[in-house]
Amino acid sequence: MDGKARAVMSVSPGGLAFRLTYEISPVILTGGIAAFMPGGMLPIISITEPLNFLGGILSGGGDLDLDDFFAHFVPLPGSGLVSQEIGEYPFANQAVAANAVIRKPLMISLRMICPVKESGWSIKLATMMALKATLDLHNNSGGTYTVCTPSFIYTECLLIDVRDTSAENSRQAQNTYQWDFRQPLLVLQSAIAAQNNLMSKITAGTPIATPAAFATGVAGNIWSNLAPTLGTPPSLGAIGTIPAASGPAGASAANPLAGISGSPL
Repeated sequence: MDGKARAVMSVSPGGLAFRLTYEISPVILTGGIAAFMPGGMLPIISITEPLNFLGGILSGGGDLDLDDFFAHFVPLPGSGLVSQEIGEYPFANQAVAANAVIRKPLMISLRMICPVKESGWSIKLATMMALKATLDLHNNSGGTYTVCTPSFIYTECLLIDVRDTSAENSRQAQNTYQWDFRQPLLVLQSAIAAQNNLMSKITAGTPIATPAAFATGVAGNIWSNLAPTLGTPPSLGAIGTIPAASGPAGASAANPLAGISGSPL
């Protein structure tokens, strides 16, 4: 048994799972082109390692060396966990000013190391072209990303930038890329929760102050639930039977101008 085989066997299952999650495939495509995939997710390893992903990892192959995979990701320093800004505008009192902070989107950056392997430049070119085409299609479809790091898992992120950050003195061109993600403040789950909360209040009939209450200061409420006002409209034939809608037939015939202001009759 050679040294390479002994090194592979010495890694624990937990170590392999850690490397697969945070080093080999920490980026997961969600929504977009992954909407119809099982679970609505598409790991980045399915693009960078299509053959090993289908023929090795999913099938339970145990002879794979993670060091030979196409790309390895490393979280970069500076990724945000909490980002807030202090409000600079005037406040009513110091108690309010002490707690006046504004949340800001979080930035997450990864370094993708992808030198040319023994397979040659042609395999790297084909893989990078397939990766760019997939990312473009996913972004144009409104897809988002889940970024896994050892300290936190960022969901519903947007891909901002992927650029070459290779060192100038490197013997191999374009062997390192930086991925920049941003986690916005409003995500899909929050929007759905806010919409469901509003719709439940409308259905339950939340009281809302009337315009007359604001103008006169007299308390008065209307109900947001429109269900009691909906239904079959009254028949036009029943209008004449309402006392307030019609007067005595004889009175209207004898004096057609009765009830008109200023009439001498």
